Amino acid sequence: MNQPAATFAISDLAREFGITPRTIRFWEDQGILAPEREGSKRVFTRRDRARLKMALRGKRLGLSLAEIKDLIGMYSSTDDETPQLLECLRVMSSRREALEQQREDIEAMLAEIGQFETLCQQELTRRNGR
Repeated sequence: MNQPAATFAISDLAREFGITPRTIRFWEDQGILAPEREGSKRVFTRRDRARLKMALRGKRLGLSLAEIKDLIGMYSSTDDETPQLLECLRVMSSRREALEQQREDIEAMLAEIGQFETLCQQELTRRNGR
């Protein structure tokens, strides 16, 4: 016996993912989600739920909207996920490199701040020691 496909209201997804309905409507406007309609009510499927989960993960990882759309779109185009997995690895590698560069830049700025603080402290000590 076939079970009916699970569906979700916008409030169900908002509560599950800790986001606002407005955020869900944003992802719908971007073409990530395509809920069915029952009158004016949106009805989301398991597929919509999975796509929303992937979009939110991509956002947390700092991916651009275009990258998120590309990665999610690839999953609906074929049964062989090898190209999608390879592309995902490429995007994650690129994101990792960018974050590592940011970390290096932050560490350099912190070191410079530390040096400037030391100079300021030495100058204060010199002035107070007179």
